[in-house]
Amino acid sequence: MQHLSPISDITFKALFDHATIGILVVDDRGIINLANNSALAVFGYQIQELEGQPIGILVPRRFDHIHEKHRTGYMKHPENRAMGAGRDLFGVRKSVDEFPAELSLSSYEKEGKKFVIVFVVDITVRKQFDSDLLRQKEETAQYASQLHKLNEQLEQKVIDRTAMLRETLSQLELSKEELSQALEKEKELGDLKSRFVSMASHEFRTPLSTIMSSASLIGKYTTTEQQENRDKHVSRIKEQIKHLSDMLEDLLSLGKLDEGVVKVNIEALDVSQWFHDIDAELKPLLKAGQRIVWNHTGADMVHSDKKLLRFVLLNLFSNAIKFSDEGKEIKVDSVLHDAKWFLTVTDQGLGIPEQDVEHLFERFHRATNVSNIQGTGLGLHIVKRYVDLLNGDISVKSELNKGTSICMVIPDVH
Repeated sequence: MQHLSPISDITFKALFDHATIGILVVDDRGIINLANNSALAVFGYQIQELEGQPIGILVPRRFDHIHEKHRTGYMKHPENRAMGAGRDLFGVRKSVDEFPAELSLSSYEKEGKKFVIVFVVDITVRKQFDSDLLRQKEETAQYASQLHKLNEQLEQKVIDRTAMLRETLSQLELSKEELSQALEKEKELGDLKSRFVSMASHEFRTPLSTIMSSASLIGKYTTTEQQENRDKHVSRIKEQIKHLSDMLEDLLSLGKLDEGVVKVNIEALDVSQWFHDIDAELKPLLKAGQRIVWNHTGADMVHSDKKLLRFVLLNLFSNAIKFSDEGKEIKVDSVLHDAKWFLTVTDQGLGIPEQDVEHLFERFHRATNVSNIQGTGLGLHIVKRYVDLLNGDISVKSELNKGTSICMVIPDVH
């Protein structure tokens, strides 16, 4: 490294040249006397291009009118200034690109001449990280608000239905059998509420706890070398937010079904192209070594509701992927015959215990062998109701630890 003013102390010269923070030495005229390698890298200059130049070339032009005033004032009353100090500062590279920076100032006097030592840190990555973190917090707050509103709506539905039941009981002189049936219905409603509360307390609290934990840990990684740690926690936050979003979509779909506002829209559907589109959506979800094998025979066109069928197949495949190990094959057999569409999705996963199969399509029901895997117990319930809307039929065959086949028969409506 070349200098306008030589550094005599070898140790200090080594520290100066190899410091990981940018260092500039500026005289009382505002002329750059020294610049270390890190400063050259930050601003994009060669040594001979920078030393001997006014410090103003490293400041964005829009600050010319105040920079000279601040520099002159500092030289009159120099004092040490720590990094940051509550200021938003910017530098400009040789390429004229601006970047956010933190500066620390120190001064000394030599042979009657004043000098300022400027320590420079490029904080572009940190600023971007702060922006990303703020956005993630805002999204988390938004989802939390939606969850709160949804809970209020569900609670109101339970209150309304209970009120209707009590009013009916007070108005009618029911027989013992009628009264027993009404009480049983209320018990089922209470059980449904309990199952929802149990599901929500775990399936919503766990992702939110993960998001909060990762958001807190991200703030502790402040150096460039810790970017990998930051990326890991940002990925965890995005994954858990998607999980929350999927659960909210399931609950909203269930609400629409209960209210009877889901309508069937029949349209022509190219089976091969439709499978290709579904396959593209599923690829990011596949575990290592997993693959989907599609087999179709019969005509290429079928007439049904594309939107409802898309939800059905995506849900079935999502379960097959989630409950199967890496390297396992997932198969779909498709046959169009005699105005009916036969679809069978087969995996080689955990399988379903025999006692759970008959309850598989009930809302909030989850098989006893998957309690440690995320899920709401709503997906297959919604699938069954969508298939019913299409006047179809769905059935399950499963063998524990060997796999599951879910078979659907959907009418081809011309």
